[in-house]
Amino acid sequence: MVRGKDEVVERALVGVLAEGHLLVEDIPGVGKTTLASALARALGGTFRRIQCTSDLLPADLLGVNVLDPRTGEFRFRPGPLFAHVVLADELNRCSPRTQSALLEAMAERAVTVDGETRPLPRPFVVMATQNPFDLHGTFPLPDSQLDRFLLRLSMGYPAREAERSILRSGGLAEARLEAVLTPEEVVELATGARGVRIHEEVEDYLLALVERTRHDDRLLRGVSTRGAESLLRSARALALVRDRDYVVPEDLQELALAVWAHRVLVRSDDGSNDAAARALGEILWEVPAPA
Repeated sequence: MVRGKDEVVERALVGVLAEGHLLVEDIPGVGKTTLASALARALGGTFRRIQCTSDLLPADLLGVNVLDPRTGEFRFRPGPLFAHVVLADELNRCSPRTQSALLEAMAERAVTVDGETRPLPRPFVVMATQNPFDLHGTFPLPDSQLDRFLLRLSMGYPAREAERSILRSGGLAEARLEAVLTPEEVVELATGARGVRIHEEVEDYLLALVERTRHDDRLLRGVSTRGAESLLRSARALALVRDRDYVVPEDLQELALAVWAHRVLVRSDDGSNDAAARALGEILWEVPAPA
């Protein structure tokens, strides 16, 4: 299980119910794989881990048609993408061609091999990781591909007592959890999240934030329409997780940085994620929220 990271776990669940994908940027050894494995087990789904390397090919992800010597016919051997939760570890270490194949599958929720399209399981969640410090031999994701991730998260170091508990229980072992849902129930909940209500005043607040990012001097590029829609989907899922059938302004405020920080471009920054988070945090402070 994942100890001391309730907020990260909640946001991962938000990503699942909003039918999005997660980008987790952090140093090795803080529980990213444990989080992905625990999520898959709790949702009653299958889990696959892909270690991204420079020689990884698209077929290694999607699958291939192989000749069956007994029948003389080709049969499809599915790749690791045919799982409910897929961990793409160190995504920026694989080539742009392989990155594109993965991101296309994320967008289409299907793969095409030898002209035949095959749907991926539902739910289908990709949790990709990047090491933000060790950049040797990497292929950074272009902004247009970063935009395909609904949320960008960071695990961070655990608190002292949480780390003590981890050490006493044997470290970051593979998650051992009982399923609390079935994949079919997860799909049903995701459908319900789309029906969560948003009042017109809260919707106006969302649009005001989006408009402000597009005309703020601190930003060279503001939030796109997809970014606005992504925040709305995430806020609806967060409301459902917290047992509400309506969105409140605090839902938008809590998720804005995770949804938008990787989508905006900050003027005169050092390329760090902190610069975008600071600029968006100031905008959230300046734009008045409805009572």
